[in-house]
Amino acid sequence: MNDPEIARHIFLEKKRQQEVLNLIPSENYVSENILATSGSILMNKYSEGYPKKRYYQGQEHVDEIELMAIARAKQLFGAEHVNVQPYSGSPANMAIYHALLKPGQKIMGMRLDMGGHLTHGHKVNFSSRYFNAVQYPVDPETERLDMYHIRKMALQEKPQILVSGATAYPRMVDFKIFHEIAEEIGAYSMADISHIAGLIAGKAHPSPFPFTDVVMTTTHKTLRGPRGAMIMCKQEDRLVDVSEMEEKKALKAKNLAAKIDRAVFPGLQGGPHENVIAAKAIAFQEALQPEFSSYAQQIVKNAQQLASTLMEHGLKLVTNGTDNHLILIDLRPMGIGLGRSMAVALEQAGICTNCNTVPYDPSTPFKPSGVRIGTPIMTTRGMKESEMKQVGEWMAKVIKNPEDSFLKEKIKAEVKELCLRFPVYSE
Repeated sequence: MNDPEIARHIFLEKKRQQEVLNLIPSENYVSENILATSGSILMNKYSEGYPKKRYYQGQEHVDEIELMAIARAKQLFGAEHVNVQPYSGSPANMAIYHALLKPGQKIMGMRLDMGGHLTHGHKVNFSSRYFNAVQYPVDPETERLDMYHIRKMALQEKPQILVSGATAYPRMVDFKIFHEIAEEIGAYSMADISHIAGLIAGKAHPSPFPFTDVVMTTTHKTLRGPRGAMIMCKQEDRLVDVSEMEEKKALKAKNLAAKIDRAVFPGLQGGPHENVIAAKAIAFQEALQPEFSSYAQQIVKNAQQLASTLMEHGLKLVTNGTDNHLILIDLRPMGIGLGRSMAVALEQAGICTNCNTVPYDPSTPFKPSGVRIGTPIMTTRGMKESEMKQVGEWMAKVIKNPEDSFLKEKIKAEVKELCLRFPVYSE
């Protein structure tokens, strides 16, 4: 690299990733093939449109790459239709709303402070500004989704889209019940599986297919691909009555896949990032291998061991455990609003996490009462239950003694030693 200042920071970031335990559940380490492809000469190509229907010449190779990405995603998830062009998760969710709603129509999703995502209807987000958003909570006692309450709320609110999926929910989601509720009220069922897509691909979590109308996922996180997203959907729109339409209009009205595609391009995006699409294709191929299923299963085993260890040391976890890759530590028994300071203390000990709200948190999102952790990266590095037990013990010590500088330095050295036994990338 001919830019020493940038090169220095890339080198230091590589060193940090090698020597620190990264427990942020939305991050992962991609393969060297994906890294190389993301930075390949495909970066240079502009490809507005879709394969075989572009607005620029010189598309013969990127067309084939994009078609391979689509075919592999269909095979991996059992989807009828796939659009691999979305730049990231939030724009992909925007495209779905753009395709299926008119401004002012209603979305019903999970509350942000209960584990949902900004784009599921939070008041500061476009999803609430341009649409009428209502949001469901979790049960205050169990901290789990209460499907009876969600159904009752849906019957009362009658949204046009019912959103399932979360960004900080440690239990399985029953996508089938969500879809049945959507059918009952005449709404689209939409699943945001960004966090658990790799677990679904690896058969470690139930799938929203074949029943859910539209599914969005990012391609990083547990799926272990490049930063990006895709939208998967049914070919036909089950909510459109075409009985009195002429045949040509009926075919167009019933084509849900075409509505999604038009919303992505030209509705919201211009030229797709074909270098990232190629990297997505590689990630899907990696996820189709038998070893990926073992990896997904191990993510869950590691998370459950880590959760068990933390609870054995007296720490409170939201829902008292986990079914997936994610754990939410509830620090309220120790004090309100400690999430950020605790995340800083853990980082000082070489353990990287993120602060997060917990259900019914009395504090603010900027000073929340929880810490969110996950096991995708540690599993990618090859760590298993014995390492999770050690990590849990380190975390418990730091959380109970956040001001002990000597303890944090000691643990940081031990963390580095563990990390060097599980290298990330070759030199």
